[in-house]
Amino acid sequence: MRFISLMVVFTFLIGCDKKIAIQDLDQLNGYWEIEKVIFPDGQTKEYTLSGTIEYIKYQDLKGFRKKVRPNLDGTFTTSDDAELFEISKEKSTFRMHYANDLNQWEEQIIRIDQDRMTMKTPEGVSYHYKRFKGIME
Repeated sequence: MRFISLMVVFTFLIGCDKKIAIQDLDQLNGYWEIEKVIFPDGQTKEYTLSGTIEYIKYQDLKGFRKKVRPNLDGTFTTSDDAELFEISKEKSTFRMHYANDLNQWEEQIIRIDQDRMTMKTPEGVSYHYKRFKGIME
């Protein structure tokens, strides 16, 4: 009986895994601050303070991502460098595909909502972000 109860709970938890819908991708837009990176071996690197923030602009399965530095007055310092991306849906997942003159790579969107974002590389490295709130907020 205990085994059956555990199986029911396990099945319920798996069934409650939130899938990302295409309209959820609009949540990519904005400023994101890295919280931690989890490596495939389970090691975690925490970021308590980062000097750069990720700015993402997304529309119609395309966009760009760039690093910016927040200033005390609420503005940002940035360069013209940006990584262009395209998003594809593969089975029930969304992947961001990047390419430049030197490299190409991808990240799977694991989680995206108003406050949190998680990306995972094919090598199993997970990047966890939180929505950036200004220094004065």
